[in-house]
Amino acid sequence: MSEIFIGLMSGTSADAIDAAAVDFSAANAPALVSTHSHPLSKDLRERIFNVSSGVSDRLDDVKQLEVDLSIEFSRCAQEIINELNDKPVAIGCHGQTVRHRPELGFTVQLADGAIIAQSTQTPAVVDFRSADVALGGQGAPLVPAFHREFFSSSSEDRAVVNIGGIANVTLLSRDGLVTGFDSGPGNTLMDRWIQLHQNNQWDHNGAWARAGLVDEELLLTLQQNQYFSRKPPKSTGLEYFNLDWLNTFLKGNERPCDVQAVLCVLTAQTVAAAILEFLPEVKKIYLCGGGALNTRLKELIQSKIDRAEVSTTDALGVDPKWVEAIAFAWLARQRINLQTANLPEVTGAARRSILGSVYLP
Repeated sequence: MSEIFIGLMSGTSADAIDAAAVDFSAANAPALVSTHSHPLSKDLRERIFNVSSGVSDRLDDVKQLEVDLSIEFSRCAQEIINELNDKPVAIGCHGQTVRHRPELGFTVQLADGAIIAQSTQTPAVVDFRSADVALGGQGAPLVPAFHREFFSSSSEDRAVVNIGGIANVTLLSRDGLVTGFDSGPGNTLMDRWIQLHQNNQWDHNGAWARAGLVDEELLLTLQQNQYFSRKPPKSTGLEYFNLDWLNTFLKGNERPCDVQAVLCVLTAQTVAAAILEFLPEVKKIYLCGGGALNTRLKELIQSKIDRAEVSTTDALGVDPKWVEAIAFAWLARQRINLQTANLPEVTGAARRSILGSVYLP
């Protein structure tokens, strides 16, 4: 008998909703049943960025954005439900992060569980991060618990690096210890910069970054940001690393492709530094998320950690594009089964906790 959960993920890049239907009926071997990618309109993307950056944060604007996004979450989930032979147990929806301020006691992911549950006639689990924040944690990253469950090894130290808008690293030592945190910007600065100057959504294979020359002075200046030297637990978001932040360090006469080259190296170096500081004997590094498809970025990470083999989660049997959506299907399963899902050693929470709010149809 199948045990299907659907995971919905819309990351800080805000380009699309990724959905994965996962069958957990076989112990320790979740089976990816179906996937679906639901693009977000240019209007929705701009509204997300405007709310995230504080340009438009009137309560009416925020709540209307949540309603409109929840309709899209529902449509995406329904598309995948229509492909299934069996009814899913529940939908786990991460929501769209528009503000992440755990130091102030809150984090905001827009997703109306009532709309999703009623529209799909399926229980919906949302708001996965707030319980961890209420316990003094960062509320992020949450996926290290999933990575430990399915990607760890007792014979070698491994790192799993999710490169979305923000990059986060999960360090899985062979003795069972887990460390995880946001290393800094992933794709977000590169994506916003190429959108501004080339009108492309992303830098395909890092070709534009490869064409530029790295300004070492600018790179060093960016690397001196205090976030990179902070000890974990730590997490960050678009309210911190954005184009306004970048522009404070630019003189105005830089070639755009050279800035892109710097941003690509910045992501690679901060990811590599995070891994080497906390898991120096790492043997395998597995990339996932949109950044795993950036061949220039992958090459740069490999060049900075030559002792380890850098590949993608394809090598573990999981398409890197769907890892986070699968993780939120697993998080929904944990919630429905009343199982804890956070790792206090990762987030800094006072204790382990059941995560997420459940809405019934």
